[in-house]
Amino acid sequence: MEPLPFARIGDVFLCLRDQHRPGALLLAALVCTMAAATGVILMRQARCESGATRHNWATLAGVAFGFGTWATHFVALLAYTGTQALAFRLDLTLLSLVMALATAPLAMRLTLASHRQSHGLAAALVLGGGIAAMHYIGTAALEIPARIVWRPDMVALSILLPTLLWLPGLRLAVHGKGTWAPVGAALCLVAGVLLLHFTAVAAITLIPARPRSSGIAISPTVLTAWISMVSLGVFALGMTAQIVNRIARNALDESERRFSQLVKTISDYAICMLDHDGRISQWNLGAKRLTGYNAQEMIGLPIARLFTEEDRTAGLPNFLLAQARENGLHSGTGECLRQDGSRFWAHGTVEKLLAPSGEELGFSFVMHNITPFREAQALIAETSRHLDTALENMLQGLCLFDADQRVVLCNRRFREIWSLEEDDCRNGTDLAALIASGFMNLGGEQAGSQVLRNMKDILHETLADTGSAPIIADFGENHVISVANRALPEGGWVTTCDDITEQRKSEAKIAHMALHDPLTGLPNRTRFAMLVDELLAAAAPLKKQLAVIGVDLDRFKEINDSQGHAAGDLVLQSIAQRLGEMLGEGEAVARLGGDEFAACKMFANRSELNDFLARLRNAIIAPIGDSEHHFVVDGSIGIAICPNDGTDRETLLNNADLAMYRAKATLGENLCFFQHGMDETARQRRQLAADLRHAVDRGELSLLYQPQRSLHTGQLSAYEALLRWHHPTRGLVPPDDFIPIAEENGEIIRIGEWVLREACREARKWQSTIKIAVNLSPVQFLQPGLVETLREILVETGLSPSRLELEITETAIISDKLRALHCLRQIKSMGVSVAIDDFGTGYSSLDTLHSFPFDKIKIDKSFMSRAEHSNQARAIIRAVLALGRSLQIPVLAEGVETEKQLAVLRDEGCDEAQGYLFGRPAAPPREREDASEPARTASATGN
Repeated sequence: MEPLPFARIGDVFLCLRDQHRPGALLLAALVCTMAAATGVILMRQARCESGATRHNWATLAGVAFGFGTWATHFVALLAYTGTQALAFRLDLTLLSLVMALATAPLAMRLTLASHRQSHGLAAALVLGGGIAAMHYIGTAALEIPARIVWRPDMVALSILLPTLLWLPGLRLAVHGKGTWAPVGAALCLVAGVLLLHFTAVAAITLIPARPRSSGIAISPTVLTAWISMVSLGVFALGMTAQIVNRIARNALDESERRFSQLVKTISDYAICMLDHDGRISQWNLGAKRLTGYNAQEMIGLPIARLFTEEDRTAGLPNFLLAQARENGLHSGTGECLRQDGSRFWAHGTVEKLLAPSGEELGFSFVMHNITPFREAQALIAETSRHLDTALENMLQGLCLFDADQRVVLCNRRFREIWSLEEDDCRNGTDLAALIASGFMNLGGEQAGSQVLRNMKDILHETLADTGSAPIIADFGENHVISVANRALPEGGWVTTCDDITEQRKSEAKIAHMALHDPLTGLPNRTRFAMLVDELLAAAAPLKKQLAVIGVDLDRFKEINDSQGHAAGDLVLQSIAQRLGEMLGEGEAVARLGGDEFAACKMFANRSELNDFLARLRNAIIAPIGDSEHHFVVDGSIGIAICPNDGTDRETLLNNADLAMYRAKATLGENLCFFQHGMDETARQRRQLAADLRHAVDRGELSLLYQPQRSLHTGQLSAYEALLRWHHPTRGLVPPDDFIPIAEENGEIIRIGEWVLREACREARKWQSTIKIAVNLSPVQFLQPGLVETLREILVETGLSPSRLELEITETAIISDKLRALHCLRQIKSMGVSVAIDDFGTGYSSLDTLHSFPFDKIKIDKSFMSRAEHSNQARAIIRAVLALGRSLQIPVLAEGVETEKQLAVLRDEGCDEAQGYLFGRPAAPPREREDASEPARTASATGN
């Protein structure tokens, strides 16, 4: 068979027109167009991405275009009517596909990375060569009954012509702008593929020959089905990826649009965009609020406008831009200016902006007002300085430890207390090193380990118990430290230290003062009680006895009154010194108060006690002072012995007092041992005192009234109120028994007030000429509120002051004469009469009568009882009556019981009298008595 030559290039068009089936050829063109369009679309997407995504899109574009080109080639070969294809070799068919899929993605990635013309040419050559190789390998895969002869010139032309079309096509696909750029790119790619195919087909000369079999072959029908399915899949995949990416891109664009709108409306941060030269191109709401400038005023101005004059002069704005350009980002803090000229502190960040291609677009500038933060920082710093000052000037030492037992901080006082240097307490110093330096440790480094173990034990106990008391580190009387440890919530603890050395000394001094007499330095009553208890506890195991001794100085009051209190203090101090010096083991002595001392002695036999008593008395009676001031005193001593006279302290002290008072009351006796009969009287007296405290409340007290009559007219002049106590078990208790007790325990104040009130209330019921006479106890008379109480009672009862007569003894006046006379004048100014009672039995000082004009003098009844038989008694009565007449003071005689006594009084010219002869003390009178005939009685039981 003759060969079929293709001699001219025009044969390409003849081959296209006459040698191809139109339907299949149209399918090939459609496949090629879809491949080119998909590749261009994917390349356009790739140029918008960056990094690995950019290359992935380029690779996908190359795969779509390469596979589409391969499919176009084989569809076009099937459309060529000049061959009677039996099949396609599988190996060469797959190799041609691999060639297309290898070179097309490479060319696309080279195109995407091309910034220079040479890079674009290289991409076009790679694509041209690769697609041409794919074409010729695919053509070689034909198994037909002919031999293929190639024309070299046409082969070269088939490579060159598509390359010239793909060079602008690839550039338009990536860098083309405008709507038509992707269309032009797709047309160039399609034209290049078709031109390559048809030029290459025109370069074929078929020489008939016997068909050859290469093994595995693919039938045209199967290959067509595969190509159609895979092409549609690839194109669908590419378009789906593009659609999904477009949706994502639209969503991203919408997100960016919203984010841009958000940025523009942010009011807390100033956000603006800068161009290459640092001029403002965008301005958000936050920038307007922060600086006062609106966007129209600031766009186009340099960012330096916001900086202070000092910073502009120093070149700070240009420095920030240069740093951001070099490093990509730069932040800083400084002062900025507002539109009104005010300044504020801001923190700003300048960041360089780059295009996807890496081109510099400008800068972003974000600024935030930190003035409140700076002010807060300044406040914190100032507060910190104040705290540091307070910490350094604390009276307490303070050291803070972390959870690892290391020093966090400590103050100056802490170092002073423990004599530490600053280097000893620097931050990070562990507890062991601090102890070795001297904390809680005066023994040096050699004692550090033991002190550390002790300190850890202390921390374990105190930190577990938040209410634990501070520990006291006692390093001798000149170094005592109180140490408190408190746990911290985050771990660690704080140690505070107080130097309580002086406090300890003060406490010891106070304790000594609390337990010792300030004048003599001897133990006081409290300390003596403790000493007695200690010796009582020690005596029993030793089978010894204990003597408790009470001492009361005799004639001490005379020294105080005659020589003054300084002399009395000298006597007490001298005796105390002697007593302290003569003490031995098991002996104690104390001053209980005033001139009263006490002692105790533990002894095994009586001779030891006798020796102690001799030493005790010698210390008291030895002369005191020098030749100019020479004092001699004595003492009454009472002794009670345990266990015979009592086994407890209170019993022994009481019994020693009883014995001492017995010695004091017995003439010629200075020492007395307790006897069991002594306490009965004292016990009854104490019981009577206790019952007397409730007598008023229980209504056990009553008043009897004894009449007083004028001896000139025989008329009733007054009643004297006499107090009686009806005890529920003892019956009627004589006034001489309970009045002294009431005066001793102070109950006389309340009782005396009750007597005054009851007597005045009763007298208010009598006829207006009769007075009521009420006795005042010396204790009651010396009370500061007596005058006010008397005035209240008179107002309350409504008794006229002229009908009340108060009777007082001279004893009440002598103790504080000036004050007593002042009180008497206040009473008399109210209109109340004042009588001096029991005149002649006490001091009976004429000075007292001279100092105050009493309204009446009362002669004690003891003189009347002897008036009938004693000339001396009648002489005293006569003298008192004469004194009264000379002073013009009426005189009343008490205790008139017989007619002879009455005759004596009338003979001597006495004014008034009272006694059983005129009437017994009785209940309040209810009827007016006959003034002409006095009541008579022969009873001699006393008033």
